[in-house]
Amino acid sequence: MDRLTSMRVFVRVVETGSFSKAAAELGLTQPTATKAVAEAERRLGARLLHRSTRGVTPTGVGLLYHERCKAITRDVDEAENLAALAHRAQAGTLRIGTSVAFGRRVLAPLVLRYMREQPALQIDLGLDDRYVNLVEQGVDLAVRIGRLADSTLGASYLGMNPWLAVAAPGYLERRGSPRVPADLAAHDCLVYSSVQGDARWHFHGPAGAEESVPVRGPLRSNSLSTVLAACEAGYGLAVLPRYVARESLAGGRVVPQLEAYALPSQEVHAVFPSPRLVPRKVSGFIAWMQQELRGEWWQRDP
Repeated sequence: MDRLTSMRVFVRVVETGSFSKAAAELGLTQPTATKAVAEAERRLGARLLHRSTRGVTPTGVGLLYHERCKAITRDVDEAENLAALAHRAQAGTLRIGTSVAFGRRVLAPLVLRYMREQPALQIDLGLDDRYVNLVEQGVDLAVRIGRLADSTLGASYLGMNPWLAVAAPGYLERRGSPRVPADLAAHDCLVYSSVQGDARWHFHGPAGAEESVPVRGPLRSNSLSTVLAACEAGYGLAVLPRYVARESLAGGRVVPQLEAYALPSQEVHAVFPSPRLVPRKVSGFIAWMQQELRGEWWQRDP
């Protein structure tokens, strides 16, 4: 029997004055309860109970030990009750991590809306393009875009993240529009190095055939905002997520290119430390995000 269970047995023996009553309350046999107290006495090297035909009463040491055992078991019960309550309710602090661009443009506005719906929940939102170890850094949930590595993490699908090719009207006036992906060899291209790190852009044609074309140009950056700014300024064509280009497209600062050719889309997932016993604050937020990122979410104002 573990020490905590032994303490629970001793507390109930003292308070009921009977091994048999304590055992019945705890779902144990009387010999098991008797053995638990005897083992505690051997471990402590002190008699804890006076035993007689009329029942049992605590010794002086037993009274002191009873008070401490009662306090310890009460604290454990309170801790478990708090943990169970936090699991069921969307309360406490929800620590979320994601990339800088997605966090700033998509997740942050959604989180602000979610906070209005869940006033008892505090949000700690961290934006970082580096890989974040959820367990080591105490993150409850991360929104990740792209293929997931095999791991022991829990994961839930949220939606798709499509990409498109764009260019500024001023650039197109000077250089013309590419008609097919192979035409990009004659154009300045702005490379987002975190995804397009090999400076090759991959397209699927109208018939489904894949075309992989090498590109080059005046800028490579791991910042989507920087690539978009350079594209708006007329430095070249860019391949961007639709959510990044949405406002620029709506304002006419960039226009779509090669629309007959599809670029690969990425899956968006919520990942969390363990697929088992997922806290309610995590599962609730995931369910809400699945509704927000359904369909063509990139067309909607977050």
